[in-house]
Amino acid sequence: MAFTGKATYSAGTTLPEIAEDVADVVSIVSPYETPLLDHLGDPARSAQSTYHEWLEDELLPNKDAIDDDTWTDPAADTTFGVDNAGRFNVGDQIKADGSGELMLVTDVDTSGGTVTVTRGYGGTTPENLADNQVLYILGNAALEGDDAPTVQFTNRTRVGNYTQIFTASLRVSGSDLAVRKLSLSDELDYQKQERLRELLRDLESTVINGTSAGTNPEGSASVRRTMKGIIPTLSSNIFEPNVDGFPSDTALTEAQLNLALRLAWEGASSKIDTIVVNGFQKRQINSFVTSSRSYDSQDIAFRNLVSVYESDFGVCRVLLCRSVPADTVLLLDSSRIDVLPLAGRSFHYKPLASAGDYEAGELIGEYTVEVRNENAHAMIIGLDTSA
Repeated sequence: MAFTGKATYSAGTTLPEIAEDVADVVSIVSPYETPLLDHLGDPARSAQSTYHEWLEDELLPNKDAIDDDTWTDPAADTTFGVDNAGRFNVGDQIKADGSGELMLVTDVDTSGGTVTVTRGYGGTTPENLADNQVLYILGNAALEGDDAPTVQFTNRTRVGNYTQIFTASLRVSGSDLAVRKLSLSDELDYQKQERLRELLRDLESTVINGTSAGTNPEGSASVRRTMKGIIPTLSSNIFEPNVDGFPSDTALTEAQLNLALRLAWEGASSKIDTIVVNGFQKRQINSFVTSSRSYDSQDIAFRNLVSVYESDFGVCRVLLCRSVPADTVLLLDSSRIDVLPLAGRSFHYKPLASAGDYEAGELIGEYTVEVRNENAHAMIIGLDTSA
């Protein structure tokens, strides 16, 4: 027969006689992961000033380009203009891109910006030259017993970035600290953890996207000092569909990715080992393996994931990062990037004086990002962001 005695439902929906049953956990779904910071890891040093600097250098260039559209006979003219005549020396063997002809430099006019050469050197066949054609300097042949050549050298350059202060305030009333809480024992400690997660999330986003103020970047009473992130720093290897000969596909393809890696490799002795993308471009990279997948009758899992991309130009870990713009692919040499705290200013908690019935404090951290040799990295922009 039906139960007619006292039951939990007898008191209605409010259940005033029954203790609350609340799980001993606080569930958070807001994004707070920092995949790039985790990948880069802690730096081996810290910044010592609010303007952090480092030195960069480069070897003497071994290529230039023709700067001449006034040919009499492109296959026979022996004197022509170049972009940087100072890069050439008498005795250099040079070769135009795409040509089998070798030439020997016999005179250099730095004031006029021209070089004079022997065409068809060593029995090679002279070919037409053209404006903007790249010239490769193969090497110099010195005369036996000759004097030392003109000294050539490069100057080291100082590059820098400003530090940025990240802060968050905390204030918890005395009553809130005294009452018994569900799922936690210390409200102030819990607030510290939450604000720290937010600050780390913001640090990663700033490291990728942030930029310095156009005027007074050092900061003032009215100008906030901000760091220059990775994307605004890059200027040499920026590739965009259908721009400067880059493939026109607006949906990311493996050919585009490989070409960007190759062009970056040709221009710098770097080792791109990290690809950082948002969700849509990550799915595009995953699709590279679609046509080559195979399954047998025993397979019960469908895998469509590329976590490491290996090519002739490097083995790259693929990072999924919400902070990267949806139309962008970052190609980074992680050995040349460090996120540095100002000395003694990594994220920490500073108690503040209380003027009432509460506990107050502030989380503070001051950081900068060191992106060394910006031409060691690359970026693809302007890609599709929807299927």
